Amino acid sequence: MEFFRIKKDIPFMKHALIFNVISAITFVAAVFFLWKNNLNYSIEFTGGTALEIAYKKPADNEGIRNTLVAAGVSDAVVQQFGTAENVLIRLPYKEGKERDALTQSVFAGLCKAESGAVQVQTAPNGDQTQICHDAAGNEPVVLQKVDQVGKQVGDELYSDGLKALAAVVVGVVIYLAIRFEFKFAVAAIIANLHDVVIILGFFAFFRWEFSLSVLAGVLAVLGYSVNESVVIFDRIRENFRKLRKATVVEAINGAITSTMSRTVITHGCTQMMVLSMLLFGGQTIHNFAIALTIGICFGIYSSVFVAAAVAMWLGVKREDLIKPIKEKDTTGGAVV
Repeated sequence: MEFFRIKKDIPFMKHALIFNVISAITFVAAVFFLWKNNLNYSIEFTGGTALEIAYKKPADNEGIRNTLVAAGVSDAVVQQFGTAENVLIRLPYKEGKERDALTQSVFAGLCKAESGAVQVQTAPNGDQTQICHDAAGNEPVVLQKVDQVGKQVGDELYSDGLKALAAVVVGVVIYLAIRFEFKFAVAAIIANLHDVVIILGFFAFFRWEFSLSVLAGVLAVLGYSVNESVVIFDRIRENFRKLRKATVVEAINGAITSTMSRTVITHGCTQMMVLSMLLFGGQTIHNFAIALTIGICFGIYSSVFVAAAVAMWLGVKREDLIKPIKEKDTTGGAVV
């Protein structure tokens, strides 16, 4: 299926140097912000406490933040969770009783801000539940759930995340080296790591929270970018077979041009879905959708202007992908 057909090849590789200089500058900027700001890790990685709070009316996130600051918690994260009445509050890591006291203090502050008072109810098994009641006996604020993530668990998740990223990178290199040629594998992994570092650079620059869902988005972008690179590399190999007299540059330009319609359809549909998640999916998957949005945009760019150009500069040639045909011996081995 094609929306349009380009009859004349676009000279992409003619401007490859300019686009790759832009890529290099963007990459260096991303590395700089990662070094300067680091990532704003969520409590899954750093450890901490997550409180799910439900209000009877739409929650005032700014008012909640002010209440937390008044309670002595200035580095908490407040975000909408599901509906307008539900809020997720992430508190920094604290040890033992200090952590429990912080949770109680935060909920008491939120209850007081709604003109209520906290009552502690003890269940038969000894578990205590905090309930907020106002003068009319209503519950303006409900503490629905408390999740604790220890520091050790956070460190393990961080380590496992790095291992997952490394495993994906190694797997991609092996797959491309087997399917195509090692030069293509190197070019593709440079392009894909370029996408990953730029995504991380955006999160470091804007101080967006980096959570497990964002890590999943980064890994998804790696696979997504590889798919686009594979399509282009496959068309390059096909051009080498069909266009015997074409140069490497002509084969690459023809491959990219012939896949443009497919690129527009595929990435356009994917981007519409991701934008829907970004705009209407709520705060829970907001950063996940941001990571995918950035990754898709830069994935298209890197597959065209980075992966193909790097393969060209590494010296890929027809013989790397197509074995030369040996001439048949018509003499039967006899020497005249």
